[in-house]
Amino acid sequence: MGWWRIESDTLVHSRFVVSPFAETFASLRLLHAGTGAHPGETAWLRDHLPGYRARLAADPVAALLVRVAIGTSWIADFFCPTSREGERFEETVARVRAAGADQARDDLRVCLKGPLPAALERDDLPQRATALLTYVWAATVWPYWERRRRVLESDVVARTARVSQGGWAAVLDSLRPGTKWLGESRFQVNRNAYPPREIAAGAELLFMPVTPRTSWVSWEGRERYAVVYPCLGVLAGDHDRRPVPAGLGALVGTARAGLLMLLGTPMSTTQLVAVTGQGLGSVGRHLRVLRDAGLVERRRAGRSVLYVRTAAGEVLVAASGATSTSPNGQAPAGADRPAGRAPEF
Repeated sequence: MGWWRIESDTLVHSRFVVSPFAETFASLRLLHAGTGAHPGETAWLRDHLPGYRARLAADPVAALLVRVAIGTSWIADFFCPTSREGERFEETVARVRAAGADQARDDLRVCLKGPLPAALERDDLPQRATALLTYVWAATVWPYWERRRRVLESDVVARTARVSQGGWAAVLDSLRPGTKWLGESRFQVNRNAYPPREIAAGAELLFMPVTPRTSWVSWEGRERYAVVYPCLGVLAGDHDRRPVPAGLGALVGTARAGLLMLLGTPMSTTQLVAVTGQGLGSVGRHLRVLRDAGLVERRRAGRSVLYVRTAAGEVLVAASGATSTSPNGQAPAGADRPAGRAPEF
C-alpha cells in the first residue's frame, strides 16, 4: 500500500477547497473513459462525448497526447499541476502552458515507461494540452459550473462537519476506496506497494472534491499536496433519476419524500438546494413539516446545521421499499508515483 506520513499540525491546518481545474481534469478523464458511473454521468457523456471525440479526430497529436498523459498508472505532471486554494481555472491552466517542452516529453516518457512515439517528439505539447483542457472547461464544465460549484461546496460542508463529529480518521477513511488513516501519523492514499512519502512540517495539504467519480493525488515539491476525491454520492448526480416511491409520496408529498430519502446522510439546507434544485424557501418549509412530524431532526456541526432522518423516518423509508441514499459506491481512486501524481488504484 502507498501511504504518506502526515504530522498532526499539518493535518489540523489542512483544508477542503473547490478547484475548477480539478473539476475540469476529472471531466477530461470521464470523457477519456467514455463510460459513466451513474445515469447523471451517462447523460452528460451523451451530450458531450461526440464533440470531444470529433475534436480529437481532427487533431491526432492531441488524441495521442491525452492517451499517454492520462495513462494507466499515473498522470503526466505537466498536464495536471496541483491546484492552489482560490486559484481560477485560467490561472492553473497557465501553469500547464508555461511548462517546458523538455519537461513535457520527460513526463510522458515516465507515463510510457519508455521512449515517446515520433508524433510526440515535438515542442508544442504544453500548448496542445492547454488547448484541450480549455476546450473541456469551456464546452463541458463551465455551462454547469454554478450548480457543480454549489454541489462541491456542499461536499466541503459535509466533510468539515464530519471532522467535527468523528475526527480526521473518520473523514480520511471515507474519502474514497483505498484511503485509510492507519494511525501513527500514517495516511494510506492507495492500495499499491509504493514507498512511503514524508510530508514536511508546514506543507500545505488540500482536499478537493470533484463530481465525476474519479480521483488522484498530486504534489509540488515538498510544499503543497492535494488529494482529489469524488464527492458524496448523494451530491454527484446519481440521485436525479431515482423515483420517489408512490406510497411515500402520497403520504408526505413527493417533494418532502424526496428530501426524506436523501437524509439518510446528514445534509445542510444548502446541500439539499444544490441536490434537488428546489428553492431555499421550499426546502426550508418541507424540512419544517418533516421535523414537526418527527421524521427528521437537526444537528449542529460547528457553524453548520445538518438534517438527518430520525428512527421514525428510517422506519417510514424502509416500509416504503425505498433504497436509502448513501455516499457509497465511489469509483477507484488514484495511486501516486515518485515524481508526481497518479490515477486509479
